[in-house]
Amino acid sequence: MRKLKLQVQISVDGFVGGPNGELDWMTFNMDDKIIEYINSITDASDTILMGRKMTDRFVNYWTGVLENPESPEYLFARRMVDYPKVVFTKTLDESAWPNTVLAKGDIVEEVNHLKNQEGKDLIAYGGAGYVSSLIKHNLIDEYHLFVNPVAIGSGMTIFREFGGKFRLKQVDATPYECGITVHKYLPGSAT
Repeated sequence: MRKLKLQVQISVDGFVGGPNGELDWMTFNMDDKIIEYINSITDASDTILMGRKMTDRFVNYWTGVLENPESPEYLFARRMVDYPKVVFTKTLDESAWPNTVLAKGDIVEEVNHLKNQEGKDLIAYGGAGYVSSLIKHNLIDEYHLFVNPVAIGSGMTIFREFGGKFRLKQVDATPYECGITVHKYLPGSAT
């Protein structure tokens, strides 16, 4: 069975976006070691899962990078554009993005169907509401939280109320020169 891995940047105080989705607090000047880590997660995957609200920004950003073959992000952008993408939506009837299919059914059934297909692992990038649904239904097999050295005070969170505490089992924590510490967790249990 394929694993679903979550890769997300998060503030020290637990937010994945500002109150209106602002991302100006994120560390974008990443060092070579953290890029190697990102590549290892990406190389072990062959399908990207996202929520509808994040997809436009994601696809447009990486497609734009491909317009500059000299960009240090070019090879990674090629993968982001070429990898099949599954967008979870309740409102769209057809995809506006290349290499993308829509998942309109029950999130648990859709994700489990994808996990049971042949291939490499699946990787989820966001948005906040979509990722919260994955967490709520215990669909994530590995959490890769890129904790930025900044507190933003308020904003969007992926860890909403679950009727109790939400526990994770830490597997690794690695600080990088750019200031980000990557925490790798496996699911724990809600209590």
